[in-house]
Amino acid sequence: MKFPTPQTLQGISEIIGARYIGDPEFPVMGINEIHVVEPGDLVFVDHPKYYDKALNSKATVILINKEVPCPEGKALLVSEAPFRDFNRLTEKFQPFQQSTQPVAASASIGKNTVIQPNVFIGHNVVIGENCVIHANAALYDNCVIGDNVIIHSGSVLGADAFYYQKRENKLEKLLSGGRVIIEDDVEIGALCTIDKGVSGDTRIRKGTKLDNQVQVGHDTVIGERCLIASQTGIAGCVVIEDEVTLWGQVGVTSAATIGEKAVVLAQTGVSKSLAGGKTYFGSPVEEAREKLKQLANVKRIPDILNKLEK
Repeated sequence: MKFPTPQTLQGISEIIGARYIGDPEFPVMGINEIHVVEPGDLVFVDHPKYYDKALNSKATVILINKEVPCPEGKALLVSEAPFRDFNRLTEKFQPFQQSTQPVAASASIGKNTVIQPNVFIGHNVVIGENCVIHANAALYDNCVIGDNVIIHSGSVLGADAFYYQKRENKLEKLLSGGRVIIEDDVEIGALCTIDKGVSGDTRIRKGTKLDNQVQVGHDTVIGERCLIASQTGIAGCVVIEDEVTLWGQVGVTSAATIGEKAVVLAQTGVSKSLAGGKTYFGSPVEEAREKLKQLANVKRIPDILNKLEK
């Protein structure tokens, strides 16, 4: 999430009440999670296990809960609660805005696009040309929709990320300030849910088709011309490359990558990254041919045991 205008290290420190280490005029261009940070971004870290990863990332400002040596060319913000202060920055620069009408005045809708009854379109939504948004769909604030997109009834684009940190007596929510971006020629079935990024973008690329009842988690990127069948659940921060097929009830774990032209058969649990160009099945997932051999051999166990007993 980029700030509307560049900020300074001192300015950010005053917003969140943290101590800074570095040039007070050091530029801060935005905030992002560790997997999508760019130079100029601020990232937060609050566990020693991830200190080195954050300090050595592309981020140039690190919001951290312990004073450590500052890497060359970077700056630190030292806070007792980086998670809380990251939320404060989201609230400051991407605050929730109440809607008072079904289609926000700030929304932009392209030529020949059809908006059916009872659709909700939030603040700053951009919809391209020749789209059809069917009844009862909801496009939360800041969604970007390309040309020739079809969104079927009941689908929700831009809901918050499912991202919580355990506290002593509650689960604390990490606020979402990112967007959903749908590129040209995408079709989204009925009752799909596509969560916005925490600070970056959840993106579905050109020509991809989603069946009904598909869940796409925060900051996930789905490539071009993919086919995703009903009841598939894709966690946050997943990368699905071009021309991947996911059949019904596939589940994909967070941060996995599925390579180009991979096929994942129905009811598979994807618990790790998968190379492209292969067909997969099962839970835990394996190449389909090998998994089916294993299942066939399991069926032979009673006969083998009977022969051994004789």
